[in-house]
Amino acid sequence: MNDNLKKYHQKRDFNKTNEPKGKKSKKSNNKRRFVVQHHMARKEHYDFRLELSGTLKSWAVPKGPSYNTKDKRLAVQVEDHPIDYRNFEGTIPKGQYGGGTVMIWDEGYWEPLSNQPKKDLENGSIKFELYGTRLKGKWTLIHFKEDNWLLIKEKDFVNIYKDINKLNTSIKTGRTMKEIEEDKKIIKKIKNSKKDNIVEGITISNPDKVIFNKPKITKYDIALYYQKVAKRMLPYIENRIISTIRCPEGIKEECFFKKHFESINYGIGQIEIPSDKGRKEDYYYIKNQEGLISEVQMNGYEFHIWGSKVTNINQPDMMVFDLDPDEKLSLEKLREGVKDLKSILDELNLKSYLKTSGGKGYHIVVPTTKLKTWNKFSDFAENIAHVMEAKWPEKYTSNVRKEKRKGKIFIDWIRNTKSATSVAPYSVRVREGARVSMPIKWSELNKVKPDEITMEEAIKRLKRKDPWEDFYKDI
Repeated sequence: MNDNLKKYHQKRDFNKTNEPKGKKSKKSNNKRRFVVQHHMARKEHYDFRLELSGTLKSWAVPKGPSYNTKDKRLAVQVEDHPIDYRNFEGTIPKGQYGGGTVMIWDEGYWEPLSNQPKKDLENGSIKFELYGTRLKGKWTLIHFKEDNWLLIKEKDFVNIYKDINKLNTSIKTGRTMKEIEEDKKIIKKIKNSKKDNIVEGITISNPDKVIFNKPKITKYDIALYYQKVAKRMLPYIENRIISTIRCPEGIKEECFFKKHFESINYGIGQIEIPSDKGRKEDYYYIKNQEGLISEVQMNGYEFHIWGSKVTNINQPDMMVFDLDPDEKLSLEKLREGVKDLKSILDELNLKSYLKTSGGKGYHIVVPTTKLKTWNKFSDFAENIAHVMEAKWPEKYTSNVRKEKRKGKIFIDWIRNTKSATSVAPYSVRVREGARVSMPIKWSELNKVKPDEITMEEAIKRLKRKDPWEDFYKDI
């Protein structure tokens, strides 16, 4: 028996309790996990557990964690628990140690703020950052006597929940304490994933929530979609400032445009950009696949991106033209406009790529770093729109006003200004039908409608050769 778990085993009769017997885990290169379990034992409390050195270091927090930085919550250190205890949700029989109902209240990953967390713990003060669903940001555990510690929220950008007592359902199963105690069965939805409602290591809360009605698409379906297209999508979205459309209750209810940094999530970065008024504003960007899925977990379903990367924010490298037709204009005329624009770009020796908008138009995208400032970049894009307007005045307009585009196509060049965004390749569009802004081959222009590609069709197309595989080779 491993000494780290000796007390844990001594206190339990595994013939009577369903708690995992467990054993010390081998050192892993994976991220450290944490879990908070709401425990209705003889005295109600929250068990706060951090993975370290092969076990879960554990504290009982009577009042639970608090986002108020002035609160110093008592945290009584208890015996180490096995790593697989983080998945335990159920009822410990009366008469057994800790008898009562246990709910998985939050879970995720944590990172120490020093490179010696084990030593920090031994010295009685450990600072760390949490990446959970309910708990995020920087925290500290400070020892003050015997087994007693203090759990304190550090001052940072994260201040989400004022009263944790209002959060009374399991983050993993959605059950209340009463439902767990009654051992109600849950219909688990498992689609292409062995772990229910877990995508890319991120727990998707409310996985069965219906976001789109026609066809019926759930939050979990969307998370799985982005997981599948991530390899193709990330080159165009990672390390670019994003804006998303968030729909917490589905598209039938209120949705909103989210562009400023709000809180820390795994795989999400923050960057300060001076505004026109001289103030610094916080924006955010996706670092990797986990960041993409974590944004879905926060109910962000449609992604819009800047034309430059955060590593060189003042060097635009992605020029986008959105052909937005008058509502009465035929699809044939729209496709003719796409070809006309491509002909102008070809004359300038600019290689362009085509994608559907997922709405009523097409997008033509040009990878280029030849224009070294945003002013030159946007001026160039505007001039192309003016050239089309001058060459075919009866067909095109560069004026954004709707009355100016009657019977015409608006060549939207405005997306090529600093801080403007365009919908990302492979993004789902937040409108009924859940169509995708899909990269396609130029030879498909006359075959694929702007709003034709569904999420299901987009996934099928991943088996084909990537029509944009040379995109970054042309920069």
